[in-house]
Amino acid sequence: MVVQEAGPLTTVQDLGRAGYLRVGVPTSGPMDRESFVLANRLVGNPDGAAALECTLMGPRVALSDARLVAVTGADMPVTLNGAPVETWTAIAVAAGDVLRLAAARSGVRAYLAVSGGIDTPPALGSRSTYLRGRLGGVEGRAVRKGDRLPLGAASAAMAAPGRRAHPPRAAEPAGAPAMLHVVLGPQDDRFTAAGIATLLESEYEMTPQSDRMGARFKGPRIEHSRGHDILSDGIALGAVQVVGDGQPIVLLADRQSTGGYTKIATVCSFDIGRLAQVKPGQRVRYVLTSVEQAHAIGRAQRAALDAAIERA
Repeated sequence: MVVQEAGPLTTVQDLGRAGYLRVGVPTSGPMDRESFVLANRLVGNPDGAAALECTLMGPRVALSDARLVAVTGADMPVTLNGAPVETWTAIAVAAGDVLRLAAARSGVRAYLAVSGGIDTPPALGSRSTYLRGRLGGVEGRAVRKGDRLPLGAASAAMAAPGRRAHPPRAAEPAGAPAMLHVVLGPQDDRFTAAGIATLLESEYEMTPQSDRMGARFKGPRIEHSRGHDILSDGIALGAVQVVGDGQPIVLLADRQSTGGYTKIATVCSFDIGRLAQVKPGQRVRYVLTSVEQAHAIGRAQRAALDAAIERA
């Protein structure tokens, strides 16, 4: 597959590089895991096959042989040889066909999966690109114009063209903030009651400084009770870190493995994909959730994901 135009930030990702956080290497992987998995399932790949994560605008690629492709995630209009085609659908392509993903009308990250998966060399057991560490993907960097992306052998049992998937979550009403479920902690005791109430009762706006490492927000100041510095400890996916300026930062796929700032709460894993589709300038609200409620919602989401692809 040849990259004719790359888009602003297109990277190779699989489900991530497990087992290396202890030595400071983040998991990486897709920001919107559910959309990524459905793209792979539509084309008959294993869930963890490598695909392209496309940010704000996708690439233009030429296919080298007959394959199935699928685009999921952000609403990026897709054309095949200049003609519009559907997203969330398995599409048959032939050698020489050109697929283009335009600028996102809503959302941030789209996923382009190709039957057989992208077969770049694994690094520490994963093809996921970690940009800061120059690891994985294509030489540890974003995809560029002129890159030739090797593809694996497509499964003989690949899904049928035209097979469709339902998006893994309902879209937010126009103009409404994205609702992110959180569990308090691990350092919620380092915040005043008023500070916790501010987090849960306010809206926060995504800033342009957000990236795959962390989503930065601005809004009402969250008040600490005993300062923002702590002894460094491990950082979970979705940790809501609040530094000295009182603004929340949600730590994501390329986050650091440890940190010495207070973390007031953690965004539940089932809402990380929702957060990954929030554009700068859009707003979020944090919704307090118990661990038991989070487990129940997570189980329901996994069941919905397994039922998301229509039977042929």
